Amino acid sequence: MKILKRWQEISIKNSLKNSRVVMLAGSRQCGKTTLAKTVLSENITYKTLDDFSQRQFAVLDPDGFLKHSTKTMIIDEIQKAPELISSIKKIVDENNDNGQFLITGSSNIQANPAVKESLAGRVEKIRLRSFSQGEINQKEPVFLQNAFKKIFLKNKKDYSRDLLIQLALDGGYPITFNKNTAEKRRWYLNYINTLIENDLKDISNIKRQSALKDLLKIVASWSSKYMKKNAILSSLSITKQTFDTYISIFENMYLAERLNPYLLNDYQYITKKDKLYICDTGIMSTLLNLTFDKVRENTDTVGKLIETFIFNELASNIDCFFGEYNLYHYRDKDKREIDFVVEETVSGALLAIEVKAGTNVDSSAFKHIKWFKENISKNKDFIGIVLYTGNEIISYKDNLFLVPISSLWA
Repeated sequence: MKILKRWQEISIKNSLKNSRVVMLAGSRQCGKTTLAKTVLSENITYKTLDDFSQRQFAVLDPDGFLKHSTKTMIIDEIQKAPELISSIKKIVDENNDNGQFLITGSSNIQANPAVKESLAGRVEKIRLRSFSQGEINQKEPVFLQNAFKKIFLKNKKDYSRDLLIQLALDGGYPITFNKNTAEKRRWYLNYINTLIENDLKDISNIKRQSALKDLLKIVASWSSKYMKKNAILSSLSITKQTFDTYISIFENMYLAERLNPYLLNDYQYITKKDKLYICDTGIMSTLLNLTFDKVRENTDTVGKLIETFIFNELASNIDCFFGEYNLYHYRDKDKREIDFVVEETVSGALLAIEVKAGTNVDSSAFKHIKWFKENISKNKDFIGIVLYTGNEIISYKDNLFLVPISSLWA
C-alpha cells in the first residue's frame, strides 16, 4: 500500500532541529513507527520495546541500551520501559545536541507511576492521530487558516450524506483501508480487546477489565454529549473515584479526549462541564455495533457520529500548529450550545462551528451562533459557520457561512 504523507511530518522535522528529545504520541496502529522511519531514514539507530529481548535489555541496563553512535535513536513504545526516561534525561543534560532521541508512545508516559523524572524543557511532544480525511486525500491542513480569513473551499468531489456517514463508520486506522466492512469490524474488535487486555498493564494495574470495557462502550455512546455520571455509576456499580480513574486511562491511551468549555470570567451562566469524544469513529462504530442502515435513519446516532468525526478532523488540523489555536465547546444554563469554538490564540479571534447532519439547513441553525456573537464574542473578530452534509457554500451577512463538511479537507 502506498505510504501517505502525514501532516505531522514537517512538525517532527522541525522539532528534531530544535529539541534534544521528540516524543511522537498516539494510539496503537495509528502510524507512529511508519512516520518516524519516513522522517528519519539515515544515520539512525532503531529499537522497539515490543521486542522482548530489547525490552529486557532496556529494563536491566538502560544506560547501555541508550548508547548509540548515530545522530538519532528511535525508540518505539517507550511506555514499556519507563526506566529509560531517567537515563534519557541524564544523557541529554550532558549533551545539548538537538535531535538525539525520537521516542514513540502509545500511552502517556508521564502518567505512569513508575516514571520518577520529567523531560520538561528537553522534549517536544507531537500528537499523531489516526488518519484524517485531509491526510487520506493528501490535502494540506488549511481549513482553519482559511476560515479565519473567511475563505471556504469547495471540494471537487461531491460528498453525499451517505458517503460521509460511511467515512465516519470506517474510521482512520491505516491498516483497515483495504479491508471490507466485515474485516474492518473484526480488526477493530481485536484492536480494542488487545488494548484493554494487554497494553493496559503498561500504565495501570486494573483488574476489572470487564467494567473497563463496559465503560468504554458507554463513553462511545455519549461521545459529543454531556455524560450523566450518576446514571453511569449506578449501572456499572463503580465508585466515582473508579469512574474518574477509568476515564483518565482512556485519555492516557489516546482512546478518548476531553474538550473543555469556553469560559468567561464575567458570564456566570456558562457551564463548566467538559465533553468527551472517542478519538476515532471506527472505534466508536465498532463499540456501538453501528451499521450504515442503523445510523442512516437515527437522528441522534448520526448526529453523535458526525460530530465526533468532525471533532477528530478539527483536532488533527489544530495539532499541526503548535498552540496557534485552542478548541472548546460552549454551553450555558439556558441550554444555548455551540458544538465547537476555535480561538486564534494571538489575535483572540473566534470561530464558532455548529454541526448539522442534514442536507437541508435553514437560518435557524445559526440561532445560538448569533447570540454568542452578540453577547459573548463582544469586540473580538468573529466568524460563525454551520457545517452540513450538503455541497454548496452559502454566505450570509454578519460573517456567517453555511459550509459543506467536505470543505474541511478541500
